[in-house]
Amino acid sequence: MRLVVFGLPLLVVILNWLWPLPLPLGLKIPVAALVVVAALYHYWSRLSSGSIFAPEFPRPLVIMFNWAFGAILFLTLLQITLDLGALLVALVTWQPVHIPADARVTVGAIAGMLSAIGVANALRVPPVRDVTITIPGLPPAFDGYRLVQLTDMHISRLFPARWVQAVVDRTNAADADMIVVTGDFIDGSVAMRRADVTPLAQLHAPDGVLAIPGNHEYFFDYADWIHHLSELGFHMLLNRHAVITRDGAKLVLAGVTDRSAPGHGQAGPDLAAALAGRPAGAPVVLLDHQPGDARAAAAQGVALQLSGHTHGGMIFGLDRLVARGNNGFVSGRYNIGGMTLYVSNGTGLWSGFALRLGRPSEITRFHLRPQPPSE
Repeated sequence: MRLVVFGLPLLVVILNWLWPLPLPLGLKIPVAALVVVAALYHYWSRLSSGSIFAPEFPRPLVIMFNWAFGAILFLTLLQITLDLGALLVALVTWQPVHIPADARVTVGAIAGMLSAIGVANALRVPPVRDVTITIPGLPPAFDGYRLVQLTDMHISRLFPARWVQAVVDRTNAADADMIVVTGDFIDGSVAMRRADVTPLAQLHAPDGVLAIPGNHEYFFDYADWIHHLSELGFHMLLNRHAVITRDGAKLVLAGVTDRSAPGHGQAGPDLAAALAGRPAGAPVVLLDHQPGDARAAAAQGVALQLSGHTHGGMIFGLDRLVARGNNGFVSGRYNIGGMTLYVSNGTGLWSGFALRLGRPSEITRFHLRPQPPSE
């Protein structure tokens, strides 16, 4: 299957797009070689760091790899569409299949442009997105409570310290009562990312900065990362909860570990443990990196679940495929049996496929409101 997934784009781009172009052989061969090099991006990433999730190349090279990799995928789709269109015209007109060189050049330019836009969208510092959430039973003391969510920053060579600093500055300026991070802080070990994550220590809010791990923390020295993130000031909710009190009223913030944890010898998510001993009647906000278990959380009386992991699907259309792997949840707000699930598109993105088209990154500021009495 992997051979088909990676081999088909090479065959289409080299044999069906590049080779028919009226270019000298001395140019086609090096271009074909560059296409092969770009298509093997994840292989080079593994050689550079031991993991496909942490390409340890200079940032401009990581950006170029992402652009080239995206252009190959877009060009594959566009060339196949062009082939099918030419075949249809040939069948209707009963003429030989013919694709003008200009058409090939055009789809190549479109593929390159789409990939460039996608990479630029991925690299930006996200704006603050305001979302109002109505919570049944929210005490009046928490009416208007501001909760800012960061998720899937994937701090790496692609999203280095200066990008992190800009995210921290924008998050602090959002004037939140609390900041939460729902996992996938990093790609790389503590030694590799120590300097890049340093600005995270500047995050501050009156009720603290709470967090949970994502699946990527388990790929890179999980115990070291939990210790280091705690040192940076994050209150890690590992199957635990915290209680926020205002004027005697209470709000529960609970967090669970990631679904991938057992595969790495760590404790898996345990919602019952996270909720054990919570104040009776207090609304619960749950932090769960992956949204797939949202229905179980709703059944346990959670009022609001905040998740990430999906990156919003990254590209319009691809989001439908990502949704299938996450029980239908991929981006934005869902109502599940009276519980609100919000799946963030993510603040950053994995540097192995850093493109966004129609699914923008976000820093999400929630405004909590009580449910008005029914008329």
